Amino acid sequence: MSLDLKEIQELIKFVSKSGASEVNLEIGDLKLSIKTPPKKNKNLTEPIIQQIPIANQVIPNSSIETHKIVQTQTESVNESKISKENVNKSKSEDENLITIKSPMIGTFYRKPSPDKEPFIVLGDEISEGQVICVIEAMKLFNEIESEISGKIVKILIDDMSPVEYDQPLFLIDPK
Repeated sequence: MSLDLKEIQELIKFVSKSGASEVNLEIGDLKLSIKTPPKKNKNLTEPIIQQIPIANQVIPNSSIETHKIVQTQTESVNESKISKENVNKSKSEDENLITIKSPMIGTFYRKPSPDKEPFIVLGDEISEGQVICVIEAMKLFNEIESEISGKIVKILIDDMSPVEYDQPLFLIDPK
């Protein structure tokens, strides 16, 4: 048995509303840990999700591999900070735009497969429930659906790029 994206999202909402600070769940080879941030700011209500694979963990063989991993993670964090700064500038210019954010950590794909057309392109009208991208996490491809209807104003991330939880992906002009 495994959980699909909707079930994980429902579990996150339940944990967030319950007031629990941490929930650990193991189902087969999937180990799921949901942690909610400390309640310092009333606006922080979304929990932090961390999926930890039980098998097939990669352990670096040398300091060179460790350096590459640390360098890649640092570059990803720096790109994320730059992207967030750009989103903040865009928000001040266009207050009516809505940001669609990544619901998980993984790799962002605009297409269902390399030989297919992108789910959406700049200027497309989207509707609630429409698949707008795929995020690969632990070799699982999760279709991300829009929670709003509107027009794609900006695509904030490149195809096949790593994404962090809650990282802005698209700017939408709602209908």
